[in-house]
Amino acid sequence: MTGLTIHAYRDDLAQAFHDINAQWIGAMYRLEQTDRDVLEHPFERIIAPGGDILFVEAAGLGIVGACALQRTGPDQYELTKMGVLDTARGRGAGAFLLDAMIARAKAMGARRLYLLSNAKSATAIRLYEKAGFRHDPGIMAEFGARYERCNIAMLYPLDRAQ
Repeated sequence: MTGLTIHAYRDDLAQAFHDINAQWIGAMYRLEQTDRDVLEHPFERIIAPGGDILFVEAAGLGIVGACALQRTGPDQYELTKMGVLDTARGRGAGAFLLDAMIARAKAMGARRLYLLSNAKSATAIRLYEKAGFRHDPGIMAEFGARYERCNIAMLYPLDRAQ
């Protein structure tokens, strides 16, 4: 996509990770303690345990989106804290970032990639479905209690032909 660039996590981007996610979570839901833990300590909660955070920059707007891969087990990652600023929506930044995150998960050797969401996030759910994520009751049963707001769980089919 023209005008969009992916950036790896750097300490100077930690505040952008916090602010982008606090904006969208706060607009639709309530920030839960698990959100605060991750957003206030991204290096300790995401990077150090073997995960990753990527950012998307839009030309002329700066960093407009962020997403994390949180390691939750051997070769297993939760795609989490994916957000794009209101001012940058409709430019393809979310799809661009999601594609980069899926590629990053594959490069990290993920055998299981899942996400937790809420039906109120209909635009995000459609984006995930378009990228290949499928609703999965097993993921919901295993991880869904992590957030009060979670009522949807999805799994990415990493075993399909690349």
